[in-house]
Amino acid sequence: MATAEHNKQLTLNFFDAMRRGDADAIADTYADEGRVVTMGNTLISGSRGKEEIRQFAGGVLDAFPAGLKFTILNMTAEGNRVAVEATSEGLHVSGKPYRNHYHFLLTW
Repeated sequence: MATAEHNKQLTLNFFDAMRRGDADAIADTYADEGRVVTMGNTLISGSRGKEEIRQFAGGVLDAFPAGLKFTILNMTAEGNRVAVEATSEGLHVSGKPYRNHYHFLLTW
């Protein structure tokens, strides 16, 4: 069983992959049966498996040619779960600034 600190490091690696815009590295952090679930009723909402994540992540990140900067505000690890409160900011291809606030729950 992995330690909470190890799971936090895996989580930091995941955020680093998102910062780099590396869709393959993002998808590779997921187990074969892993899923990402995006809440809400937006264009990116829904549940996606690993291969969908690989394709989808690149498309989402392409909307931010200069990258999307994530800032972790809080991280809590317990057992195999890591909860992250984060913000992001970047310049969208539309020319408009983008900022969002997130809660991630990662299970390792």
